[in-house]
Amino acid sequence: MSGLPHCASTTVEDPLLQRAIPVHDPLTAFFWSSGADGKLRVMCCGECNRYIHPPSVPCPRCLSPDVRPVVVSGLGTVQACTINVQAWVPGQQPYSIAIVELVEQHGLRLTSNVVGCAPEAVHIGQQVRAVFLHCNEIYYPVFVPAVAD
Repeated sequence: MSGLPHCASTTVEDPLLQRAIPVHDPLTAFFWSSGADGKLRVMCCGECNRYIHPPSVPCPRCLSPDVRPVVVSGLGTVQACTINVQAWVPGQQPYSIAIVELVEQHGLRLTSNVVGCAPEAVHIGQQVRAVFLHCNEIYYPVFVPAVAD
């Protein structure tokens, strides 16, 4: 598959043959670059301390414009999951897609992939942690099982 970007990671293999490149947006640029130091970041309100994802200004809870990226643990729980079997790219194998709720706040969720295990091993309630795949000059947050099931 020449011409497809190679995604690198020191900890996991990317199950996708090709990753979409997010549209450049100054509000979200921090999110796509924060993995360079291995830390997951999301917006947080300086007034009410509410985490905000996807990023927005003002804070949707208190309407304060004082929002900024902060480091979070990257630990979470799979709230919903599915296995994509549609080969959108020729040769693409099935992979997991999951909604992960981060431990920092009820309702703070990211949609991503769970990697480092078979897609059929991903399940609701599974504890996971964030790692990053570096591809397209972007650090894509994905999740791996936090503990062996």
